[in-house]
Amino acid sequence: MKILVANIGSTSLKWRLFDFSNSAERLVHEGGFERVTDYSRAIEDCLVELKKTNAIQGEGELSAVGFKTVIAKNITGCVELDQRVLQAMADYSALAPAHNPSYLAGIKLFAQRVPRVPLIGLFETAFHQFAPEASQRYAVPEAWLNIGIRRWGFHGASHKFIAERSAELLGRPDVAERARQLYVQSGPAKISGAPLRVISCHLGGSSSITGVLNGVSIGTSMGMSPQSGLPQNNRVGDLDAEALPYAMKTLGLSVEKAREQLTKQSGLLGLSGVSNDVRDITAAAAKGNTRAKLALDVFVASARHWIGSYFLELNGADAMVFTAGTGENHPALRAAICTNLENLGIKLDAGRNNSARAAEAVISTADSAVKLFVIPANEELVVAREAKRFLEAKKN
Repeated sequence: MKILVANIGSTSLKWRLFDFSNSAERLVHEGGFERVTDYSRAIEDCLVELKKTNAIQGEGELSAVGFKTVIAKNITGCVELDQRVLQAMADYSALAPAHNPSYLAGIKLFAQRVPRVPLIGLFETAFHQFAPEASQRYAVPEAWLNIGIRRWGFHGASHKFIAERSAELLGRPDVAERARQLYVQSGPAKISGAPLRVISCHLGGSSSITGVLNGVSIGTSMGMSPQSGLPQNNRVGDLDAEALPYAMKTLGLSVEKAREQLTKQSGLLGLSGVSNDVRDITAAAAKGNTRAKLALDVFVASARHWIGSYFLELNGADAMVFTAGTGENHPALRAAICTNLENLGIKLDAGRNNSARAAEAVISTADSAVKLFVIPANEELVVAREAKRFLEAKKN
């Protein structure tokens, strides 16, 4: 069984092809294009490259194309991307304007190009669906809840992979298996033994922090949309509800203009005035740029706020994991987040931390009560695994 996972950005197409033959799972091919202006051409070139490198002989070898879909109205989990699901994604495009429109366009083009290949989406909200209701609700009238205003949470594939892999590294195969089987059963399976408590820090162009108990999300920093939680690259993160109408009235902004400023000119870009990229901001801060330094400080303070929240909810932690582009590649930010937490049992090893970049590593001291890990993100593998399970369940 070969499953192609397509990661569609607003101007990019990246892919990974996985082979699940003979009870194994193997990454066969990966590639991508940046600055895409013609997605139909990009998809064709992707398929040509797969055939040219003998990853597949033809499109008929593909059992499915999987997508890391973000959010859809009243739909979550791993589902086939039929017209009903696509319409539900379109209904919530306003909540994920940087994601849903691109995915909708790409999915429709794939459907035209490989009409006999099932298209399967694993929604980013899925991993958080079993969190306690109290962590999913806003304090709004019931009518607001009835139209979907609640905390959905995102980066689900990333946090799910961390739930699985951290459990393996901590010697808890029972918890790893529970996390793997999460969407197959009607809810999380029971486990025996002591609880396993993990705080997953997905820090990248967009960031979120999730508390994981026994392989299952108990809550996450992102809320109804990917614009919430930590300061994002150019999206605001958390904001007081009264700030929006006040800014609109005082600055004479339309709804569209205010939304544009909050989603494209805010976050780390708005704070630093330099860039939305942590690498550029770090370089500017090192040269004495005070706004860039402030942007990093705000990001770290927000990360620590959410880590503290889940440390309390979990009654401690067995491990804390850094993942995604920033989490994997910026030792200085990891060090800032872990500063002065020794009384909580969090002790960072400076040497290990400084040498850990984009590779799996333990970065805590030998006597740290909380294990600190760097684990590279592998969202595509999670999507491929769930697509495989979906197809197998459909056969049965």
